[in-house]
Amino acid sequence: MQEQLDERGQELEREHRGLLRIGLAEVYNPSMVPTLNPGDQLLVQYGGVVRPGDVVVLRHPFRQDLLIVKRAVERREGGWWVLGDNPLVENDSREFGAVPDEFVVARALLRLRRPPARGQRSAPAVLSWLASAVRPLRSAASPAGALSRRLRAR
Repeated sequence: MQEQLDERGQELEREHRGLLRIGLAEVYNPSMVPTLNPGDQLLVQYGGVVRPGDVVVLRHPFRQDLLIVKRAVERREGGWWVLGDNPLVENDSREFGAVPDEFVVARALLRLRRPPARGQRSAPAVLSWLASAVRPLRSAASPAGALSRRLRAR
């Protein structure tokens, strides 16, 4: 019997049993600043239910080999309207329109902030990093999301 593989090269049967539904993704560009910074890691759930306000990993509509991280804003005809949290970067649905459901790869659950640089590893810097290193990514519309925005605004 030949194994079926998905686009990531993983066995479909194992994924359906729930063994491959969690993974890590790294943020490389500033489109989600201030929520996410380049170098942050995301704990993601493959095939998770996406709701408005969720941070998602998706295939770029013009370059399907490129994965991008955006916020799912709303359902529209043709798929999800996605936007970056950084208003200065327009590489989102304002540029390429709604993203088909099949392009949404995963939903982000947690942000894992990268550790401070070697020269900044003083005790206060490390304690500050520990306090904010792991943070759940909730819908921007939720009360917890509002609290998170207030904490970042300091």
